[in-house]
Amino acid sequence: MKKPDTGIRSVCIVGAGAVGSSIAGIIAERDSGAVSLLAGENRLRRYGAEGFLLNGIRRDFALTTPAQASEADLVIVAVKNQHLPQAIRDMSRHVGPRTLILSLLNGISSEEDLAVAFGPEKVLYAMILGIDAVREGNATRFSSTGKIHFGDAANIQGAWSERVMRIAAFFDHTGVAYVVPGNMVRSLWYKFMINVGINQVSAIIRGTYRTFQTDPDAKAVMEAAMREVVTLSQAMKTGLQESDIAEWSATLMGFGSENKTSMLQDVEARRQTEVEAFAGTVIRLCRAAGISAPVNTTLYSLIKAIESNY
Repeated sequence: MKKPDTGIRSVCIVGAGAVGSSIAGIIAERDSGAVSLLAGENRLRRYGAEGFLLNGIRRDFALTTPAQASEADLVIVAVKNQHLPQAIRDMSRHVGPRTLILSLLNGISSEEDLAVAFGPEKVLYAMILGIDAVREGNATRFSSTGKIHFGDAANIQGAWSERVMRIAAFFDHTGVAYVVPGNMVRSLWYKFMINVGINQVSAIIRGTYRTFQTDPDAKAVMEAAMREVVTLSQAMKTGLQESDIAEWSATLMGFGSENKTSMLQDVEARRQTEVEAFAGTVIRLCRAAGISAPVNTTLYSLIKAIESNY
């Protein structure tokens, strides 16, 4: 019997913001025919006319719409948490029997939502770490595209599942940097810890990465918010330790100093933030676990106040 083809030849990216357009650019460098961006009619016209500027270079990608029925081998979801319900509706005609799905959303809940919509056999755990992209209009600039961390909940080196190997082979082919952690759930919580700290504090004090690289007071508040996530993680046995805060602080020093977190970009553009997915989730889970979260409770109130004064 002929061995079935398990290769990935088509990728649909849902969400053409800083992360989505950056990944599309990487894939298109090696295989321009492999990637398309999902866009509604209004954005379709704008993307077609303006293209995308990635570090000053115009790039044009194939575009597809929610109405087009075109099964993709891989769907990469790169929207904000508050836009996930719409993204699920928009991508439904691009998900078929063989489609695999990676969610690069911040937070720790999007995989569950996608699994409910399309089936757990299609959805892997995923996140992107180390990207410092900033989007303004159709222009995205970045000094680091980071790495996609993905996999099943647990991954044994040398014995990855067939679906993990399919995606890894495609990323090898297209030059997308990736990591397959042994404990993917812990990795998601590590990224969650980072977002809860630097995204929220930066949005309140309007600080770039330089602020947290040089200002000990800003760094202290960021770490206090992260420490509540570590405490919660230990209660829920998802693997974070105090040393993870120091590891992140060392990683932070390599970021472009003038670049900004996604939540700061949202506040500056007067958009709804992901505070519900960050502090809101910490508060809810801490309450259920009988743990106090005074720092995140304060950050939540401050960010909601900022949004209410747009």
